[in-house]
Amino acid sequence: MTFFDELKQSLEEAIDIKKGVKGPARVTRYEVADVKKIREQLNVSQSEMAKALGTSLDTIKSWESRRRNPTGLAAKVLAVIQTNPAFFHELAAR
Repeated sequence: MTFFDELKQSLEEAIDIKKGVKGPARVTRYEVADVKKIREQLNVSQSEMAKALGTSLDTIKSWESRRRNPTGLAAKVLAVIQTNPAFFHELAAR
């Protein structure tokens, strides 16, 4: 099967899932991170965390107060940081 054929098949599956014809083969869910706990364990300020994650201070504050939850890539990055705190320091150094 060529790359084009695989891509076409994937898109056809995505359309079927969107239409409700079939369900996704797998669904990945991340536990909602306790951002304040992570930040305190890292011993960094809210502004330091915001800078390292490439987000705003207000976003960090809203995550910590649970007004909003990290989603998408932010949720994935926080999950990695929870299991590997050194990853945060790599992000912060860039």
